[in-house]
Amino acid sequence: MTAPPAAPRAARLMLNKAHYPVTSLGPGTRAGVWTQGCTIGCAGCLSRDTWEADPATSVDVAAVTAWLSGLPEPLDGITVSGGEPFQQPEALAALLEWVRAWGRDRPVPPDVLVYSGYSLSRLRRDHPALLALCDAVVTGPYVERLNSPGQRWQGSSNQRLTTLTELGRERYGAEEDRAGPPPLQVEVDDGRIWFIGVPRRGDMDRLADRLRSAGITLEGVSWRS
Repeated sequence: MTAPPAAPRAARLMLNKAHYPVTSLGPGTRAGVWTQGCTIGCAGCLSRDTWEADPATSVDVAAVTAWLSGLPEPLDGITVSGGEPFQQPEALAALLEWVRAWGRDRPVPPDVLVYSGYSLSRLRRDHPALLALCDAVVTGPYVERLNSPGQRWQGSSNQRLTTLTELGRERYGAEEDRAGPPPLQVEVDDGRIWFIGVPRRGDMDRLADRLRSAGITLEGVSWRS
């Protein structure tokens, strides 16, 4: 067994949650990291609970990497979403630099997919070094009226999936793997229900109706203001 890479450089990340396994935000079985804080505020966002930049949610990046290194197999990739990950560039860089070093010693390197509400051109202008640490990115604000059933990993048709490395092209390059209805994952933790994925218009209300008919009422849902 190879030794783990050195600890990440010191940085603090405002973190909404981390979860394994994630099977609905990228191919294979993945680890998901959701950052806390987003000033973009897309109408219809599923994750309004991630908008407030709350310093009380800050954790050392080393705590996140320790969690990642302790996960079981399979681990095909790591998806970072939010919130807006690129609004915490130092912490995101520390995390992804560690993932890159860690992945080199694994039999199958995990790919890194990052979701951002910013355009690809803006990220290339403002954060080229961060993009160099990603295998693929989904970019652009979510536009509810453009919610599209034909794109597996994007929420609306204006959003763009871009592969940035050979590993990214291998994992995300085939059109047949990028099209089709997206999966929606349901997890229960400590009395809370998590919905992970990219739902289509009306999916959440239909799901709430089905749960209500089974005697389960959702309160404080994150996709309504």
